[in-house]
Amino acid sequence: MKPEQIYCHIDHTLLRPTCTWNEIQKLCEEAIQYQTASVCIPPSYVKRAAEEYGGRLTICTVIGFPLGYHTTEVKACETKAALRDGADEIDMVINLTDVKNGEFDKITNEIRVLKECVRDKVLKVIIETCYLEDEEKKQLCRCVTDGGADYIKTSTGFGTNGATMEDVELFQQHIGDGVKIKAAGGVKTVEDLERFLDAGCDRIGTSSAVKILAEKASVGSSY
Repeated sequence: MKPEQIYCHIDHTLLRPTCTWNEIQKLCEEAIQYQTASVCIPPSYVKRAAEEYGGRLTICTVIGFPLGYHTTEVKACETKAALRDGADEIDMVINLTDVKNGEFDKITNEIRVLKECVRDKVLKVIIETCYLEDEEKKQLCRCVTDGGADYIKTSTGFGTNGATMEDVELFQQHIGDGVKIKAAGGVKTVEDLERFLDAGCDRIGTSSAVKILAEKASVGSSY
């Protein structure tokens, strides 16, 4: 793949809890330079990023992050605040305690509530696959579909494991029409990027893409 065929699928991400404004600025400037799909940044930086870079990039932020056990009311409040601050896309984390209690209707309802907040903007649903059994993942594909979300996303990057090809394949078999896939967590090489895109992922969340693609280009490697 050519670099531009990869960058347009990248959510250029910085969610480290100690990240500074200078680091967020660098992330945004790289996103503009390489025309990534979005930047994914902490909610506390959304307003500042929108004021400085609005209109030149797509701003994504995270809700209920990274553990997901905020109440639906809190997640809705977070979402509305992020949208007011200038967010274009929302990556929400589901409540894993609901999964383990088998309360999938609650999860579907929560997704639906947040999609009503987001409206015509993009909602991605992080299900944190590393903590789930395959049957739970299948049920969550249905929750994401029925809740009206735009994407199902593998991971926060803060769990015990990130995206796997097996999970992407499972998603493809069980999500409904119109739901796209975002892989995140542990995507560290050009080969990883190409492999997940070839497998049908529409987005990849990673902090590494710009660095590894630039390094490969600098040594004259072909794509």
